[in-house]
Amino acid sequence: MERSDEAPARPGPADSRLPSLTGLRFVAAMTVLCAHTGYLFFMGASPAHDPTDYIFAVGGVGLTFFFVLSGFILTYVARDEDTRSAFLRRRLVKIFPNHLVTLAATVVLMLAAGVTVSFTNTAPSVLLLQSWLPVQDAIMGHGTNSPSWSLTCELLFYVCFPWLLTLVRRIRPERLWGWTGAVTAAILVVPFIAQLLPDRPTMWWGGDMSWWQYWFVYHFPPVRMLEFVLGILVARAVLSGRWIRIGLLPAGLLSVASYAVLAQLPGVFAWMSLSALPLALVIGAAATRDIEGRRTGFGNRAMVWLGEISFALYIVHYPVIYYGPMRAVDPEHAFQIRSFAEALRDVSLTFGISLALAWLLYVTVERPAMRRWSRGRPPLAAGVPGEARDSAKAL
Repeated sequence: MERSDEAPARPGPADSRLPSLTGLRFVAAMTVLCAHTGYLFFMGASPAHDPTDYIFAVGGVGLTFFFVLSGFILTYVARDEDTRSAFLRRRLVKIFPNHLVTLAATVVLMLAAGVTVSFTNTAPSVLLLQSWLPVQDAIMGHGTNSPSWSLTCELLFYVCFPWLLTLVRRIRPERLWGWTGAVTAAILVVPFIAQLLPDRPTMWWGGDMSWWQYWFVYHFPPVRMLEFVLGILVARAVLSGRWIRIGLLPAGLLSVASYAVLAQLPGVFAWMSLSALPLALVIGAAATRDIEGRRTGFGNRAMVWLGEISFALYIVHYPVIYYGPMRAVDPEHAFQIRSFAEALRDVSLTFGISLALAWLLYVTVERPAMRRWSRGRPPLAAGVPGEARDSAKAL
């Protein structure tokens, strides 16, 4: 991997730790879990008080965070001596064991519950091809482990990363923020392009957009790769001493503001990655504080541990929602009006079971697989502490 000649103006990854980014991974994973469970609290709410737009929007913000974070961390820990094959092997070992174990368990649960297991709602997921297919049942099949669609995007990111990093390293440091603005503009243009796609079929849950438009904006891997590239650019700005010094609090407030705007946008515009740049600023600000040895509140031992199991939490929580206390596999239960106490009970149990299973999946599958098969020569992050090396979870 070609490297530019400029030396980082700040401490490099070899002598820095990024525990705050590990802790923030858990925060992002929890936003996705909240988006998938939160509707239980508001069944029967009047349209004037229906907050579901905010509930679904927060999950999309969490996913955008993971895509941007992947680009940032992989760039931060990249080493010239690494090979493309060794890098790709480590990334595949990171995502496939958890994915395949969880998918197999989900299929067993589907069969036990009498849910139809078809080719379209299962087979594309095995090889993580579903997001390339504009078929609703392939990505969002009833009862399957739907969140795994994002791993399709991550696979594309990993295949393209060595090439992308080479290109970004050729950008002169003083032009990095110009390119960051250009990529952000491209992200904002995506929903306008989606308007040119067919307006049929409509979404299965209703709404004022077609499946084609929603798929292009939210699931199509090349579109989501723009967020990954944004993370690469911000990481290069940090490493080359071109960070704009925005604080973590202002960046966080900007992210909250972008989320509030996103939740109010109509149709397919509500699914675009409006928060990508604000979240990239959050990641850069948190990383800078870690590099400088300043605390953020996200890098303590508990948050780092929760961040380490965040990928497992992301990949395991959906089967718990469908087949656990919430019983979302049964439409009669999924859409019934529950009291606040009943909803609080079921959501709390879902959170607790998901965390327990995530820890179990991490210690019995993910961590052993990484230790057994990810060792390569030369290492991508030789000398990089674990918090930095492992911060790019495949979400």
